[in-house]
Amino acid sequence: MSRRVRRKVARKGKEKVVLPCYPEIEEEVSGSVQNWIVDWTSLPDDTVIQLFSCLNYRDRASLSSTCKTWRVLGISPCLWTSLDLRAHKCNDAMAASLAARCVNLQKLRFRGAESADAILHLQARNLREISGDYCRKITDATLSVIVARHEALESLQLGPDFCERISSDAIKAIAICCPKLKKLRLSGIRDVHADAIIALTKHCQNLTDIGFIDCLNIDEMALGNVLSVRFLSVAGTSNMKWGVVSHLWHKLPNLTGLDVSRTDIGSAAVSRLLSSSQSLKVLCALNCPVLEEDTNFAPRKYKNKLLLARFTEIMKEIAFLLVDITKKGKNVFLDWRNSKNKDKNLDDIMTWIEWILSHTLLRIAESNQQGLDVFWLKQGASLLLNLMQSSQEDVQERAATGLATFVVIDDENASIDCGRAEAVMRDGGICLLLNLAKSWREGLQSEAAKAIANLSVNANVAKAVAEEGGINILAGLARSMNRLVAEEAAGGLWNLSVGEEHKGAIAEAGGVKALVDLIFKWSSGGDGVLERAAGALANLAADDKCSTEVAVAGGVQALVMLARNCKFEGVQEQAARALANLAAHGDSNSNNAAVGQEAGALEALVQLTQSPHEGVRQEAAGALWNLSFDDRNREAIAAAGGVEALVALAQGCSNASPGLQERAAGALWGLSVSEANSIAIGREGGVVPLIALARSEAADVHETAAGALWNLAFNPGNALRIVEEGGVPALVNLCSSSVSKMARFMAALALAYMFDGRYLL
Repeated sequence: MSRRVRRKVARKGKEKVVLPCYPEIEEEVSGSVQNWIVDWTSLPDDTVIQLFSCLNYRDRASLSSTCKTWRVLGISPCLWTSLDLRAHKCNDAMAASLAARCVNLQKLRFRGAESADAILHLQARNLREISGDYCRKITDATLSVIVARHEALESLQLGPDFCERISSDAIKAIAICCPKLKKLRLSGIRDVHADAIIALTKHCQNLTDIGFIDCLNIDEMALGNVLSVRFLSVAGTSNMKWGVVSHLWHKLPNLTGLDVSRTDIGSAAVSRLLSSSQSLKVLCALNCPVLEEDTNFAPRKYKNKLLLARFTEIMKEIAFLLVDITKKGKNVFLDWRNSKNKDKNLDDIMTWIEWILSHTLLRIAESNQQGLDVFWLKQGASLLLNLMQSSQEDVQERAATGLATFVVIDDENASIDCGRAEAVMRDGGICLLLNLAKSWREGLQSEAAKAIANLSVNANVAKAVAEEGGINILAGLARSMNRLVAEEAAGGLWNLSVGEEHKGAIAEAGGVKALVDLIFKWSSGGDGVLERAAGALANLAADDKCSTEVAVAGGVQALVMLARNCKFEGVQEQAARALANLAAHGDSNSNNAAVGQEAGALEALVQLTQSPHEGVRQEAAGALWNLSFDDRNREAIAAAGGVEALVALAQGCSNASPGLQERAAGALWGLSVSEANSIAIGREGGVVPLIALARSEAADVHETAAGALWNLAFNPGNALRIVEEGGVPALVNLCSSSVSKMARFMAALALAYMFDGRYLL
């Protein structure tokens, strides 16, 4: 759904045991305290239940199996009224094992079609609320069976991604099976036919909140007959007949809130709805191009009606709903929640506004539209930060995801908008995100960590994250047993590790060990977490001290395992880059030799030079270049087919990036120190591509190509090849025109050795 930043940097040249738990502030434990014996089974029952309530369902079930007392407490009904299955794979067997605990389950959140199928095995017939995302593969049949088994259902939400395989037939099944339904929100339904809406009208007399979002077609006339509806959202829905809407929907007697955001509604329909509806209080029309381009529209002439749009001051508009005008601060949602004068009608309206704003702002952020800078800087960022403080968990999550998304302006080049990032920082967003990341709720941890990771691409934000203790928090989250949480935390450490000033702090926080452990923990089936962990280790390995810590923590073995076994290009690239950086400190530690001695390392890197992905080839060649500085590695690379592979790489990179050209020539330069390798390179045809690279426009390529040709020129046969293939003019040109002193020097040496009188040319 949301975009993520994956930051990369250029190649550069005592183990701490941490329990896998939710991140907390770590304290030093004195020797005397370590000797205490804690009898956890002696804790009061209420305390145990409170502790259990802060765990995810898998950890709760695991702890329940430790002793008889905890087994009894672990099935307490109060612990199993709500269940969030999104973070873990939930199949039929897992659901069946939880069934005994879920008799009184009231609220369920799930992710994906497999979890949807497993819901039936929970046997939770008293379910009141079901919320699902990643529902693209859920079919009419699955949804119909779910609602048929849960007749007490009051709320059903599927989205925000599209429910592509759900049709009006499933909506009719919902209506017939769930007469107590109060809230129905579905995203991405192709067609919502009249018969489906009529079924809802007939069977669901208490249906007050309807959302048909991002749909293709909706029968407007049928929807105008749902007299019970109070809150209605058709945001993002196309093909709406706004003339029909404006003449029918204003007659709905209870319609209080209407969301038409991201549609092509015009000013005439908006005016009619606001002026004619007796009950309507809030009309949300965010990002409606036709309405926004109408310069003659005057939104403030409708008394006691709020219009939320890009051209209105949204927070001030919402503030008019509050009775106590003395408390209308910058965060009207917080003022409302702290108000002593509770009004159920106002609570319903504000709760709905939070939900539809969080949904629409995320959708706008995902679209990455041009021309929204003013809106994001003036209102959007502040709105997202306010919504992050909502009491609704799904609103908090979407707001955090929105922050992670709206700052990204270019996914491929890992570019973010610095103005937007710093606006979040100025408004206190870093503290808010870190507090969410410390939540025991894994969904909030994941989305907050994602936002921190993306924002930290900006150096000023990264500094603020570090100063607020964010490195310790992310290092703690990286130890999470939840893969999604660990993945986003690793991404945060990846981006923070770009800054030289943060590398030591990451190591001190136990981040190196946590990242290495992630690779072993998710060695299969976790490409995202593996890429981020390897990328962070690559950045850390560029630092001499951290490089040693990576090796001590088992990083060499972990990274070689990825290079050998993983097929995902992003993981291969970062693993090769990390190995290159580990091998770059041969004069200060033994990592260079250690990488070469790891079983299968050199063979894997040689194989990666043949990857179809340029980034992988470049980093693999760079690693082989660094490793070739060790005598034993140099010969082992050749024995593993490195000469043939690198010559082939050089032959095929004439039109490649300067980075790949430099590393290909550099690796041949390193191998050619050996006379046997030098002869082999000449025999395999390495002279011609090196001459071609010597003609490159990049000074770095000049240096490595000239260096390789210098080494090759020691051998008379290679010297003759260089002359025959036109190498002399290329080297002379380097001597006279290259901006690199090193390249000029190397070229001159090559020419000197070729014409030193040892043989006639």
